[in-house]
Amino acid sequence: MNTPAETSPSTSADPAPSGPAVPNPAASGSAGSGPDLADPRFWQLPAAVRSAAFAELRRRPAPAYFGERATGRGFHALVRHADVVEASRTPAVFLSGPGVTTPEPARWVRVLFGDSMVNLDAPRHAQLRRIVSQAFTPRLLGRVEEDVHRIATALVDEVERSRPEDFVGAVAAQLPFQVICTMMGIPEEPRRAILALVDRSSADIGVARPRRRLRVPGRGLAALARMQGIVAGIGRERRRRPAEDLISALVTADVDGRRLTGRELGAFFTLLLVAGVETTRNALSHGLHLLTAHPEQRALLLGDLDGRLDGAVDEIVRHSTPIIQFRRTLAVDHELGGPGGPLLRAGEKVALYYGSANRDETVFPDPDAFDITRSPNPHLGFGGGGPHYCLGAHLARQEMAVLLRELYTRLPAVRSVGEPDLVPSSFDHRIRSLRFTF
Repeated sequence: MNTPAETSPSTSADPAPSGPAVPNPAASGSAGSGPDLADPRFWQLPAAVRSAAFAELRRRPAPAYFGERATGRGFHALVRHADVVEASRTPAVFLSGPGVTTPEPARWVRVLFGDSMVNLDAPRHAQLRRIVSQAFTPRLLGRVEEDVHRIATALVDEVERSRPEDFVGAVAAQLPFQVICTMMGIPEEPRRAILALVDRSSADIGVARPRRRLRVPGRGLAALARMQGIVAGIGRERRRRPAEDLISALVTADVDGRRLTGRELGAFFTLLLVAGVETTRNALSHGLHLLTAHPEQRALLLGDLDGRLDGAVDEIVRHSTPIIQFRRTLAVDHELGGPGGPLLRAGEKVALYYGSANRDETVFPDPDAFDITRSPNPHLGFGGGGPHYCLGAHLARQEMAVLLRELYTRLPAVRSVGEPDLVPSSFDHRIRSLRFTF
């Protein structure tokens, strides 16, 4: 699947699938007898069935290979914790530059919109990351922390006043979006338009679309272009009159004689919205439902918010794993796990399945259990380490902890109602909506 920043436009109207039969999880793919991760219908199977399929793949002596009809190629599925960590921390072997999503972003899209940092390798990735890291000054981070508390408080105020029914739209999506816009220095006026553009650009990430809905050619890219145009305009203004916000810091930062160009600024903002808003929104939504579905864990948390909150945040991220997979491309032949290990050839693709790594029985005892006391908890919910480890991991943890504390302190009876409305996807663990009450 593709992120909004890297989606290529369709060349013709494409009718939605008419509801093909869901395959038997034991049906053969190119990996032999077993699940076929390249079949979009696999991602429509119940979560328990998919979890069992990944457990079976983890027991195999080597990564399974899956062919993709659309590209005529395929990928090796890295499903063990150790393998995902190795691929993440060996960037000279496992390249991101060709593209970490599927299909790979078209060259003209990358030229027009700029490269997202997730699709870059050293030295350019390191240079851009230094520019961004330099912009996150202690003063800016201090203001962000204040903003997180202020926005979380205001959202819970509004929940008490208006009693909304959908937790995703009213709370989980609003917190990271408002925090990022405030941090970047996006004025209030264009925020509503930007949020609508974010929704439009990411509308087709899932593997299933509603019946009879037509995909509009270039719809996602048109939304992306408008969004980046708004941000580029703000960037030009900040170059003339800097303010105390992240856009000003990014457009005036000077690292090795380099500053962010307008396209780079737009690409970074898009990455922030996808990585910062979508993932935190989904983690928060899964978190409320998990704490509702496991009342004994909820009781533990409410009994000691100060002592249990950090553990609850990490366990929510591990158990839900908001990003399911990213891809890498082999730069050279490589024996996975060391000499004598499975041989991966130069030019081949691998898919890093973070959700499977987070259920690895050799690392996490009783991995399917939701346990906020789990320690240690070396989950890969923010990546497997290395140069592409999530820049916003600290902010995401902070947002989740602050909002959960605010909710359970002021509305201790808050809980989800019914099952979440999930979007079948091989890219992210998205919740479309989640009814809740208090």
